Amino acid sequence: MTGSPTTLRRLLAEERPVVAPGSFNALFARLIERAGFPAVYLSGAGVANAFLGRPDVGLVTMNEMVRVAEQMCSVVDVPVIADGDTGYGGVHNVARTVAAYERAGVAAIQLEDQVFPKRCGHFEGKEVVEIDEMVQRVHAARDARSGGDGILIIARTDAAGPRGLDEAIARARIYGEAGADVLFVEAPRTLDELNMVAAELDAWPLVANMVEFGKTPLLSAAALAEIGFSLVLFPGSITRTVVRAAGEMLDELRATGSTEGRLDTMASFDDVNRLVGLAEADTWERAIAERSTETP
Repeated sequence: MTGSPTTLRRLLAEERPVVAPGSFNALFARLIERAGFPAVYLSGAGVANAFLGRPDVGLVTMNEMVRVAEQMCSVVDVPVIADGDTGYGGVHNVARTVAAYERAGVAAIQLEDQVFPKRCGHFEGKEVVEIDEMVQRVHAARDARSGGDGILIIARTDAAGPRGLDEAIARARIYGEAGADVLFVEAPRTLDELNMVAAELDAWPLVANMVEFGKTPLLSAAALAEIGFSLVLFPGSITRTVVRAAGEMLDELRATGSTEGRLDTMASFDDVNRLVGLAEADTWERAIAERSTETP
């Protein structure tokens, strides 16, 4: 299974960095894979924005995320890394979430130490739980996965904003010692802070989260690898690109009554059908029809 946790573990060990653009549906997961990226990130903020038309303030449920994860994992062969927010409740909820994500085919789940309802990591007003509560989430996640080669646990701390970077780094280290496979300090504000995170936590694979217009400096994947990050997420790049491009098209359609002036910015009808595998679907359907005529 190409998109398995084992594959992701190998990528994290061998390919520096693993770059995972974010998607909120199976269509853009296909596009990410076709572009040659080694992994896809299922963004909780993307699902909140695209499916609910709401901000990332803890509204998305586990079942909604699992459904999108299943759809993604069914159409791509690269590992899918999925946002699991706070685990959607207490330790029983965390365990249920991890098991459901693993059944869906997810290679790694990201769990964070925010209180519920959580907020986007680049919003103001975040609060974090006490350290032992997050450690319990990590332990529950490890107990719930299928084994040592099962779904990877990414432990994210949002403490840098409300508690300061020193506490965020200390928390991340504790989460790693509790058994998290990958560590994620959200929203460092400067290059110096990114360097500090990488230097202090170099015993673990580390996540860098590149949120355009967010709190963290926007660096290239190569620059982040040089600092010491193993996994680089671009969680909202597609969302922001699509919102602007679609808005401009709709403005022109409203003004002119036609989309003709936007054709050079669109994928063609055939382009989209190639991406979603129409030819392969038709070939399979014909093969089924031919086989049925051969049946005695």
